[in-house]
Amino acid sequence: MSPGDLSRRSEQIINAALSSFALAQKTVSLFLPIERKKEINTYTLWEKLMAMDAQVAVPKVNSSKQDLKHYMLVDHKQLELSEMGIPEPKSGKIIAAHKIDVVFVPLMCFDLNGHRIGYGGGYYDRFLKKCNNQCIFIGLSAYPPVEKIEDVAPHDIKLHACVTPDEVFRF
Repeated sequence: MSPGDLSRRSEQIINAALSSFALAQKTVSLFLPIERKKEINTYTLWEKLMAMDAQVAVPKVNSSKQDLKHYMLVDHKQLELSEMGIPEPKSGKIIAAHKIDVVFVPLMCFDLNGHRIGYGGGYYDRFLKKCNNQCIFIGLSAYPPVEKIEDVAPHDIKLHACVTPDEVFRF
């Protein structure tokens, strides 16, 4: 995908997410894009959420414990690239999983049943299990769904919705 196409698709996805979900004044977990993997550019979403008085937390990987901690993102200056190329906070206020209202979940692909394929570490599945029962899990995908992901494991957590450039899927 060309940079221009990624930019266009990212903008369409962000606009659809903002118009489809109640995000104002919510506590939102937002992944930041791994640029070399051409992930959806979520920086604009972060800025728009901040303008809506949402609290935005971003994950930081703790590989020794195989989990994610979420830090309130107030400024770009908090960020540094991890060894995996992920923009992560250097420091900040930690937000507990049960206090998050909406989680934007990164993915490589998703299916018509709300299953997703991530990068294989299970970090998000473990994190999503810690969220409260009212928390909404939303995937962001530059591509439409596949019909069915065959190798779904019992520990895989389904999405509640997924936003593509052309459609919002609800599961």
